[in-house]
Amino acid sequence: MINAYEYFKNHPKFNKLVGNDFLFVEYKCPLNIEEYQLWIENHLITYVVSGRKDWITSNKTHKLTAGDTLFVRKGVYTTKQYLESDYCVMLFFINDKFIKRFITENPSFKRELNHQKEHTQIFEITTNAVFKTLIESIFHYLKQGEEIPKELVEIKFKELLFNIVLNSNNNELLFFFNSITQNAKSNIENIMTENFQYELQIADFAKLCGKSLSSFKREFKKCFNTTPSRWLIDKRLDHSKTLLLGTNLTVSEIGYECGFKNISHFIQAFKKKANLTPNKFRALQKEI
Repeated sequence: MINAYEYFKNHPKFNKLVGNDFLFVEYKCPLNIEEYQLWIENHLITYVVSGRKDWITSNKTHKLTAGDTLFVRKGVYTTKQYLESDYCVMLFFINDKFIKRFITENPSFKRELNHQKEHTQIFEITTNAVFKTLIESIFHYLKQGEEIPKELVEIKFKELLFNIVLNSNNNELLFFFNSITQNAKSNIENIMTENFQYELQIADFAKLCGKSLSSFKREFKKCFNTTPSRWLIDKRLDHSKTLLLGTNLTVSEIGYECGFKNISHFIQAFKKKANLTPNKFRALQKEI
């Protein structure tokens, strides 16, 4: 599975501006790619210049056309392109550090979070004429083909964020920005819960949490009193029980849906925890 952030950052063919905590990219998607799965280690603002594309999560499909803008949280997604038209997009990657600094530097955007709220994975952003003008100015910088000072690029990025959060229609996104400053356990737990079923390595989960592999393992152990590998297996097995009882999927399909790419490994792990094979577990529960 492709890490889109690393792909765009390191591939020489894209027009891009790279900063310490951000990345701007102009991307024209080839027409021969209709649907694929990707993951991003940093959050993404995507603005559609032309064409159509769907961003698909487990509970919603966001259909984008020219002029639409999304904020996509770091994680795993499926996208679908419509092959009848060229798809051109401006991509703005930002990490948690950039967002934290933005909120800290602008106290008027701080919000009191009375309880831990479950946030959607993708926020639809309401924009205006000023936002589109800012996009055009950044697009012109990309076209210059010469080194642009990172300080100038960062100013432009902050302008974009100001424009977004000053619009009351984007209040949910502003609350998400504030939630990023919550404790480490909330951050790690949310990311793991939202992405446990995907075929990611432990090092990939560490990147999603914005940590080195060693600090991720250390904080994970402190928060959950177990290792990431053990937690993932237990979480996937718990999810498999839900699918065994609530769907008509085959055991192979359920294993795949829960992140087990090897069916023998799934059956072995399930039997070790439940003392039954998945099929026997399903049959016994139906009898009960």
